[in-house]
Amino acid sequence: MELLSLFPHPIIQGPTNGGGNTPEQIAAVCNAGALGSLAGSLLGPDALRAQVAAIRALTDKPFLINFFVQGMPSPTVAELERAAELLKPVWSELGWQELPMPAKWCEDFSAQFETLLELRPAVASFTFDILNPDQVARLHAAGIAVIGTVTTIAEALAWQAAGADAVVASGVEAGGHRGTFIGAQKDATLTTFELLPAVVAAVRIPVIAAGGIMDGKDIKRALAAGAKAVQMGTAFLVTNESGIHPAYKQCLLSAGDRPTRQTRAFSGRYARGLENRFMRVMGEVELQVPAYPVQNALTGSIRAEAARRGDTEWMSLWCGSGVGRARGMPAAKLVETLLKEMQAG
Repeated sequence: MELLSLFPHPIIQGPTNGGGNTPEQIAAVCNAGALGSLAGSLLGPDALRAQVAAIRALTDKPFLINFFVQGMPSPTVAELERAAELLKPVWSELGWQELPMPAKWCEDFSAQFETLLELRPAVASFTFDILNPDQVARLHAAGIAVIGTVTTIAEALAWQAAGADAVVASGVEAGGHRGTFIGAQKDATLTTFELLPAVVAAVRIPVIAAGGIMDGKDIKRALAAGAKAVQMGTAFLVTNESGIHPAYKQCLLSAGDRPTRQTRAFSGRYARGLENRFMRVMGEVELQVPAYPVQNALTGSIRAEAARRGDTEWMSLWCGSGVGRARGMPAAKLVETLLKEMQAG
């Protein structure tokens, strides 16, 4: 199967966890000739089935599902007590007497993988780690194209060796979690237009550019640098059909020159978002918090309470460094606008 023949326009709507990708958004993107994506990492098998059924009720076009490749952690009581203490400045300010413990740390990736094979979307993409060649072969046997997320040349070569159909070269400008899986996350510092040509030169498979790409001019630049397509998360995060909290969306639309930065305080893995009070309060101890997904689960109740109150100072406001150029409009209109900008030169 030729991956790039699945969608007419070289635009992939990036997967954004936490409800950002609704079936309405994904279907609108697909029906407009781009590739819509469902962030599946936080969804169990039944939720995945329901979301896919909803997408397929709205479009017959190909779409993508994205997953975090991860194991199930088993933190000790002492580690959890330490983590709760590190978060005390936040949860005590919310008026709580203690930090609630989550019912589970993350979804079972092996169960997600089997559900993915059952659902058979046209494309699946992966981040946080790499699949083994047998897993890639199983996906191919099910008719599913495979995309790996990379932040270094070494990672791109590893995904190529595993049999991936393409890689997303994710520059440091990209919003949300970094996909680094070889070496330290903090060492993957290449910008999109430093990483992209280097990966293009290193691998034989198609390369998709991600990070800071916000308009048609950016897309043309990426294609000129060797990308076969682009993946745009932040640009689609503010579309009308995006399911993020209204206060979060308004923060992105009014971001202006407000700084974004990477933090591991929310989740235990470096991720880029708008700076807010949570980042500042946790800034001195963010290197001490547990690794993803434990910290992510521990802060889940905090983020849920922030959403309930509409208080963006305690939310994870994930977005890329180009957020100041984000434009609110229907998803199909954004695809149309991007294509016009590409044609305008």
